[in-house]
Amino acid sequence: MLESDALPVAQSDLPRCTRRLKGGGRVKPHQSFDPRRVAQVESALWVAYYRREWIAFLRYAVFLIRRVFGLTWTSTIRGSWFLLRATQLWAPCPDNDPVAARLAMERFYRLLAEHNNKPFDPAEAARLEVEWWHVHREHQHNSPDVDEQALVDAVAALYAYTFALPEAAARPAAEQRALAMRYCDQWVRAGCDLESSLIAQKRAALVRSYVGLLAALQGSRGPLTVAAVTPACP
Repeated sequence: MLESDALPVAQSDLPRCTRRLKGGGRVKPHQSFDPRRVAQVESALWVAYYRREWIAFLRYAVFLIRRVFGLTWTSTIRGSWFLLRATQLWAPCPDNDPVAARLAMERFYRLLAEHNNKPFDPAEAARLEVEWWHVHREHQHNSPDVDEQALVDAVAALYAYTFALPEAAARPAAEQRALAMRYCDQWVRAGCDLESSLIAQKRAALVRSYVGLLAALQGSRGPLTVAAVTPACP
């Protein structure tokens, strides 16, 4: 959920989406989020990450965690805070703190494990999360022109573990996420121009990634709800 950048959501969008969430009853985890809206908000979160706009990052994290994982509001706020702290600890380059970032992510994943009531090791999930951050950073700074296979492998491993999917089923979503990161990295190297066409390319790849994830979940858990394929906040 980190290490990239994109076009911000209009400031009025997030409050409207939040009101919709409050009035819509309990969110069904994994199966009721809209790929287009989630991709849009994650794009805004990536902008906040690279600009070190941490308050904005926290707001977008709240929306993503609520929509994708379906946590209660109390757990959503706590989880968003843990994600923020992990991101802040990871962000400095090269003097970051990957161990502390992993421990913060372990607290985040412990909330998910409690919510889903499944045998789920938060420490392993946190290890896989920070591992793909590491692989992307190596790719981003040291070898941007090499094959992205290691990055795809790392993201697919995280998706497979946290969503209880076969790794092969998670790969299409991981491949599109890696492509989104490629466009993002190009955008950052070009100077972070908000008028760049790379933003639209990156956001489209994120949408495809979430569509692929929902398709994999549909295959493992049965039919998706209408909300999964209909914009939550038109």
